[in-house]
Order: sequence, then C-alpha cells, then structure tokens
Amino acid sequence: MRLDRLVVTDFRNIARAELQPAPRLTVLCGANGQGKTNLLEAIWLLTGGKSFRGARDAELIRRGAEFSVLEAQFSADGRDQQARLTVGAKGTQKPGRTVRLNGADRGRAASIAGTFTAVVFDPNHLSLVKGGPEGRRRFLDAALCQLYPGYLAASRRYLRVVAQKNALLKAYDITPGGDVLLETYNEALAGYGSEVMRRRAEYLTRLAPAAAANYRDISRGAETLELRYCPCCEPGSPEHLAAKLREMRSAELRAGFCLTGPHREDLDILIDGQPGKIYGSQGQQRSAVLSMKLAEASVAGEVLGEHPVMLLDDVLSELDDARQTYLLTRIEDKQTFVTTCDSAAFARTNGRLVFVEGGSVKE
Repeated sequence: MRLDRLVVTDFRNIARAELQPAPRLTVLCGANGQGKTNLLEAIWLLTGGKSFRGARDAELIRRGAEFSVLEAQFSADGRDQQARLTVGAKGTQKPGRTVRLNGADRGRAASIAGTFTAVVFDPNHLSLVKGGPEGRRRFLDAALCQLYPGYLAASRRYLRVVAQKNALLKAYDITPGGDVLLETYNEALAGYGSEVMRRRAEYLTRLAPAAAANYRDISRGAETLELRYCPCCEPGSPEHLAAKLREMRSAELRAGFCLTGPHREDLDILIDGQPGKIYGSQGQQRSAVLSMKLAEASVAGEVLGEHPVMLLDDVLSELDDARQTYLLTRIEDKQTFVTTCDSAAFARTNGRLVFVEGGSVKE
C-alpha cells in the first residue's frame, strides 16, 4: 500500500494543498494549529472511514465552501489507482462523503472500505487502556471495517436495530403488539450481532499474540501483555446470542434499554496478569497501546497481503526515547506519515520533511 499523490481542496483550514509523499517516511512539520493533523485526517478518509477525530462531515469543509475534495493517486492490490472523495454540505447536490474510484461513481465513501488501508495512531489512543469500553470496541471495529467489508454492514445494521429496540423498550407498555415486535428485534440482533462477535473473536486470535510479542520486545522480556475478549456469550452462533437475549428479556423490560450484545462488550488489557487500567503505570499503558497499534498494522498486512499506510499524529512526543526508537525501527520500511512540531527528532532518519503553515504545504 502506497500513497503517491494527494491534492486537498477546501478541507478544514486548507484552501488547496498538494502532497507528494516519500515512499517511506514523510514528516509533516509545523507549529500547532497549522494543518498537520488535517492532512493526516484527509489521508485517513481515503479508507472510507469517518474522521478519527470524531468530527462531523460538516466540520471537515472549509468555512465558506460548499464541499471539500480529496484527490489521491495510490498503489494498492498490485496496481495504480485513483480516488476522488467529496465531502458535501447539507443542502448541496451530494451531501456527506461520496467517492469515485478509478473513474467510477461508488456512492458513499464507506463503499470503498478495504481498498486503501491505513492505521492511525494519535495521542487519544493512549487512553485505550485506561479509558472506557467504548474506546476499545471502537479500536476493534475500525480495524475490522478495513479488513472485512461485510463487517461494516453487519455492525451498522446491528446498531440500527439496537436503537429501534431501545425505543420500543422505553414505550413497551403502550405499544400494541410490543411482544411480537420485541421478538422480531431480538431475532435480527442475534443474526447481525453474532457476525460482529465472530469477527471480533477471530481477529483477536491474530492480534493478541502479535501485540504480546511487541510488548515483550519493548519491555525486553521483563513484562507480559495479554488481550482477552470479553463477549456477552459464546461468539459465533446466532443461537447463543438469541439465548442470552431471552435470558435478559425481563431485566431489559425493567431497565428500558438493551442490556446485552456486542455493543456492551469489552476487551481486557492485562499487564503481568493484572488489569492495565488499574495497575499499569503510564509507561506500561503506553507500551501496551504501542504494541496493539503495531499489531493492528501487522495483522492487516497478513490479511490483505500488503502493509497499510501508517499515520502517526504527534505520538513521538508522548513516548520516551526507548519507545521512540522501537517505533521508528518498526516502521522504517513502511510508508509512514508523522506530524511533529520539532523536526530535530527526525534528524537521524531519511524522512522527507514537509512544512505546513497556515494550511499551506511546502518542502
């Protein structure tokens, strides 16, 4: 996987910028607020995913413009490809994120998930260990959506039915035929939810040993990392999830919302056998996240047959010298984009320096 050229128009604070990346390391340098992370965000959007910063589509469009345009030339699946992604404002002919791939209109940007793949690592990921379950589920889902296009559809359908079921549970007593409708929702949840759980479980059989090996290298064998999936029931079978939903029926009617399913699962991160969020030091937690993100990239390479593009947003400043060295060593032969306020940190690398100021790009 390699990005060869990117042209950004009316995106965030960028009126127009053209980026010619290096085959390996491209270092985006500049003061805070100049547009470095905006460029990484633009690259990430080529995966078909939403903004890794949690931004709404409308926030991606430069003030005063009706739409943003991202045009990319990249190498994937053994051939050169082109993508043109448009982010339209509400009320325009094409609101939201739409895309053309190799000249063909593909509709919504999510339709090209898995075509151009990337792994993003930003300071917010450092809370992956100590944060809540939602962040860990989001970590799994973001990776799986790129590896298995069908996962995105199953996940979205599942969450849509969860929302419908929650609305029913809140008004169950005044809804005619509520018992039949609830059974219909549970049947749909069992089907879509079991697919989500099966993919998560299979993914973790690959991710967990890779992350453990990375952590062992970082700690020089002094500590261990274990990732443990915490499903609501045995994953992989609609019957198991259906049985769990039946078991929770009375409790859900009392609570007024859905209490079980993949939307409430967690991923345990254990350091030396103890919960990392409770007993792990800040350094250990950062080592765990670094191990997991590098494992995410390596698993993607195994599944897809080519390594994803790496996007590192001001992460090195959050790591000590030893972890910086380990990270730079692991990415030295992969295409990587790094943002930094201090280019001196990359003096010992062969990276191409690109300076970003006020939304403009220059080498």
